[in-house]
Amino acid sequence: GPGPPTPAAGAAAPGQPMESEDYESLPSGASLGTHMMAGAVAGIMEHTVMYPVDSVKTRMQSLQPDPKAQYRSVYEALKRIVLTEGFWRPLRGINVTMLGAGPAHAMYFACYENLKKSLSDTLQQGGNSHLANEAFLCACVCPAWCWLCPSPGAVVKQRMQMFNSPYKSVLACVRTVQRTEGFGAFYRSYTTQLTMNVPFQAIHFITYEFMQVQINPHRDYNPQSHIVSGAVAGAVAAAATTPLDVCKTLLNTQENVALSSVNISGHLSGMVNAFKTVYQLGGLPGYFRGVQARVIYQMPSTAIAWSVYEFFKYFLTKHKLERRTSL
Repeated sequence: GPGPPTPAAGAAAPGQPMESEDYESLPSGASLGTHMMAGAVAGIMEHTVMYPVDSVKTRMQSLQPDPKAQYRSVYEALKRIVLTEGFWRPLRGINVTMLGAGPAHAMYFACYENLKKSLSDTLQQGGNSHLANEAFLCACVCPAWCWLCPSPGAVVKQRMQMFNSPYKSVLACVRTVQRTEGFGAFYRSYTTQLTMNVPFQAIHFITYEFMQVQINPHRDYNPQSHIVSGAVAGAVAAAATTPLDVCKTLLNTQENVALSSVNISGHLSGMVNAFKTVYQLGGLPGYFRGVQARVIYQMPSTAIAWSVYEFFKYFLTKHKLERRTSL
């Protein structure tokens, strides 16, 4: 996985072709552009491949779902949605996600690599563990990540994913929300999203690095290890932060039936109010609505993101080195 470069055993002398393809010798020459390109591709792949499951997750987090939109499993939900609402229905809103995923992940992985290298160079001599470095790193990376992936995109996406959504297109959704609820509607869940993403990314990074230490200690380019580590990291982080995700979904969708059932007129705003409302409607189990879909979505998503990112970083850096040595 991404990490501070260490001298590769058997590396060739400067100006000579490399005799081996030791992955850990490559990141030392990886440029900012390489990290951003690899991150952009990884982000787009992650969010597009698993988008139908994300649509199911949004619906399963509904606190007062329509009788026609009550699902027992992700598979049953996808099957019913396709059969009753059309083959393309689970993909509604994917265009707004794709629009933001590339640039956001490009900055996300670039910040990750640079901050991690700086922290490792600074703290490693003091005996700090890998996991301690990661915890501090996440506190630095996550606010920037959340700002690059702000609430407006999530609001539009989730409103289009809901059952019986009245919005025919992304533009129609944006215009309607702006006209009826004001610009602030796009940022009602911002605090909750920020609060969720900080622990999510902290758990995600720490778990990924821990798994890499266990199954890929030499940090070779090993697709299997990146897939397994990414899947485990995504599952653990997703399960742990589901309560905040449920609150975020409620703030984004402003579920009318649920809010009217607890006599909330107008629009719900604020993380504290969201937590209270979820508890009123579902008790403690309400905070874990859709946890199955969230974990099923995050496991392959995170595995795809890390494996694609590691591959492109390896491929792009190796290509540059080969061009350099051929000159």
